[in-house]
Amino acid sequence: MQATLSSKSQVTLPKALQQWLGVRKGDKLQFILEEGGARVQKVSRGSFEGLIGLLPPPAKAHSVEEMNQSIGQALAEKHGTPKPRKRRAA
Repeated sequence: MQATLSSKSQVTLPKALQQWLGVRKGDKLQFILEEGGARVQKVSRGSFEGLIGLLPPPAKAHSVEEMNQSIGQALAEKHGTPKPRKRRAA
């Protein structure tokens, strides 16, 4: 099976290869360099469900208030303490 590289460095995959890979318009392809050539494969679309169980459960559950406080501290450390805004006269 062959394809031609265009002047814009684009390749149109033959229909049989598209079907074999299970790809359609907008899908991403990954090229893996190997000795003497390259391999092409479809990049799988991840989902949030696929991330479940990836990390171990936390040792302690935190409250929303604790999380908000931690986020506020991290933002203050990163960006400095915000200056109070001056109110405009109405």
